[in-house]
Amino acid sequence: MGTGTNSGTGTNSGTATATGRTHLLRDRNAALYLAGVVVSGFGTSSLWLACGIWVKSLTGSDSLAALTVFAMWAPTLVGPVLGGVADRVRRRPLLVWCNLGMALLLPALLAVGSAGRVWIVFGVLLVYGVNGVVQDAAETALVASAIDRRLLGDFNGLRMTANEGMKLVAPLAGAGLYARFGGGIVALLDAVTFLLAAGVFAAMRVREGKPASSAAPLGGWVSSMADGVRQLGRSPAVRPLVLAGSLTLLLAGFNGAVGYALVDKGLGRAPTYLGLLSAVQGAGSVLTGLVAGPLLRRLPERVFAASGVALFAAALGARALPYDGAVLAGSFAVGVGLPCVLIAAMTALQREIPDEVLGRTAATASTCMFAPNAVALALGAGLVAFVSYAVVLAAACVLGLVTALALVRGERGVGRTSEPASEHI
Repeated sequence: MGTGTNSGTGTNSGTATATGRTHLLRDRNAALYLAGVVVSGFGTSSLWLACGIWVKSLTGSDSLAALTVFAMWAPTLVGPVLGGVADRVRRRPLLVWCNLGMALLLPALLAVGSAGRVWIVFGVLLVYGVNGVVQDAAETALVASAIDRRLLGDFNGLRMTANEGMKLVAPLAGAGLYARFGGGIVALLDAVTFLLAAGVFAAMRVREGKPASSAAPLGGWVSSMADGVRQLGRSPAVRPLVLAGSLTLLLAGFNGAVGYALVDKGLGRAPTYLGLLSAVQGAGSVLTGLVAGPLLRRLPERVFAASGVALFAAALGARALPYDGAVLAGSFAVGVGLPCVLIAAMTALQREIPDEVLGRTAATASTCMFAPNAVALALGAGLVAFVSYAVVLAAACVLGLVTALALVRGERGVGRTSEPASEHI
């Protein structure tokens, strides 16, 4: 996905931002990649909500509905092992085959028609999660080796905008299609998006050499995973951001787990109302993706991340209130605040970690950040049966504010992690 170097000569952040984005979008591979993110993001956002509604409708259980999201996140628990695949094979063909495989698997959901067959939903979502971990590692490594490092913040922001922007329409579309035609149609829609994404990756022009670790024996595989962990631990720029991300996504997991209870018991709405809340959250994430690049040139990465975490925490407090306006505003603020720490961590990771171990290290970072999310989804699914969703959200609000404060205080001791990219663009 090579894009060459940036030729902009702007003297301020706004000019540099416009130049950088124009340069990225004019590049064939970068444009294709972002198109693939849009296509696959639409299918994924449509399916995950439809599966939760599907299970809720068939079983009547809020806990089982919440566990559908857990099934998708659970593979992050073994992320370093799965992510190592991206360092052992060429990354573009890997992405093509991953997308084709999911396109062939998703029609299996057509067999789900009763509560006794919801296990098929969980099985497919588990494979979905495995595929997602491998793809994320491959994409992260491919981008880092192809994009000018000074523009990584802009690129990651645009990628976030493209991916999260699908929440503006995809969940509502998925919920609407489910209500009209059932879950099978949503599964087929997602299969088509995977086919399109495979075509997009196949059309990219990327030169990749033979991976250095492709012939490593089993012992070397295990050793390479440990090396990814060591790489992450050695980086003072990446380590605190990944830690803050893990704590933030732990709280996000509890927020997601109580969603059905919030809509049902708190607002007295049907489960499909989650589609609207997800769309509102997506709008917030689109905004963050658009401004992330310039903000990362003006603010230290930790300050940018901490500001987002603080806003996210306050938003959880708003969602604890039993009013539609407060929940909608809180959902928008969650969308604005949550991506900040993820964008900051990913940008630092791509800039600091050597390419030959970036796949496994990126997967290790994803495990550190997203595994707590998976655990919280599972715990929250059970907790919501005994504790009010409002209590869970209020506690998460307090813990989020503490996390943001700790990240800012750490920044005072180390200063900026990198020189502002705008000085070079």
